[in-house]
Amino acid sequence: MKHARTIARLEADLRELEASADRAGLALACAFSSSDEFEADRIRVRREARLIGSRHIAQLRGALALTATAALAALFVLVA
Repeated sequence: MKHARTIARLEADLRELEASADRAGLALACAFSSSDEFEADRIRVRREARLIGSRHIAQLRGALALTATAALAALFVLVA
């Protein structure tokens, strides 16, 4: 009796392990159907990153220009 129960449990564990392996395989599947799609997505992401980066740099340049203008105005006020 105990032997039959152990075999049944082992078979159930093996089925569960196989199902887990199948799910893991699906999780690792590639979202792209070809390497061309993958490369196109990489290029799109890089372009978007540069656009965000250039906007950030433009904001920093604007802040620097305002700071320099304020410093010059303060200098003229102090000298005059």
